[in-house]
Amino acid sequence: MPAYGPPPAYAHPVLRIHDARTGESAAAAPARRGLTRIGAHASGLDPTALRVLLTADLLARALELGGTPVWTILSAPNRQAELRTAATTLSIRPFEDGRDVASGLGEAQAIHVVAQPGAYPPGAGPVVAVAPVEWQQPEQPDSEVGRGTGAGAGPGSGDATRPPWPGPTGPSSGPHSHRPHRPHRPHHPPLPLADLLTDPAALRLALLRVPRSEPVRLDGAVLADAAGRLAHWRRAVAGWARRPSRPVPDAVRTRLRAAWEDDLDLPAVLDVLRDVENAPDLPDGARFETYAYADRLLALDLARDLGTLA
Repeated sequence: MPAYGPPPAYAHPVLRIHDARTGESAAAAPARRGLTRIGAHASGLDPTALRVLLTADLLARALELGGTPVWTILSAPNRQAELRTAATTLSIRPFEDGRDVASGLGEAQAIHVVAQPGAYPPGAGPVVAVAPVEWQQPEQPDSEVGRGTGAGAGPGSGDATRPPWPGPTGPSSGPHSHRPHRPHRPHHPPLPLADLLTDPAALRLALLRVPRSEPVRLDGAVLADAAGRLAHWRRAVAGWARRPSRPVPDAVRTRLRAAWEDDLDLPAVLDVLRDVENAPDLPDGARFETYAYADRLLALDLARDLGTLA
């Protein structure tokens, strides 16, 4: 994969992130080429924790593309080995163990990546908050919810699936007892990480498509769509690689960097790739180099199918 140096306009990092602690925008690396420590704070072994690690990984990659050295550490209270294994499967680079770090290495800044909602870690430095990941099971049809209950059914008549709205004098009495019943939806446990990681690149793309401040709602259709898009791009990249190489156009490079340096706007980066694919006057060699360049951040292995038969 070709190596690209930053153009003169990016001689020093300009990546800015939203600091959840202050509510303001902050420079991710205020000191030119100063060491930046990124701490990923995971609370358990689940898809949300994996999204926290993915965000820390993307932040590190973006800073390194701007010439900033990065030191990443992981803080997790339990099941850390399993979390590291899942992260490696998702193409997240290894972290140092936060429990083994006695002191800093003279870093210019520390950045904390945490799941929301949750308490912010102690210490100075911006906080990057990451919204949760939810697994969506197909909902049970309304006709299946509360089946066997009539309009006059209530507590004591077997209607355990339709709890009434609570009132101040009890669950089903008092002045609020006339409120309509709220249907009960069965709780669906989250899909195990091992199942979600069956196609790790598709999961990674599905997570990248959603701004980190918004919850990611995954289901089979979402993952299948991501897998289809990924397969399409890999075939396209393999085809473009057969054409003469051309440099990444300056305007495209500027758009890519402006996107990821604006609070790690990964959906905007993906939008640029879609535009590059569909641009009518762009040489295929330039499309290939653009996708290869962006993949240094995305880590989707877009060049995986190079050399395969069409």
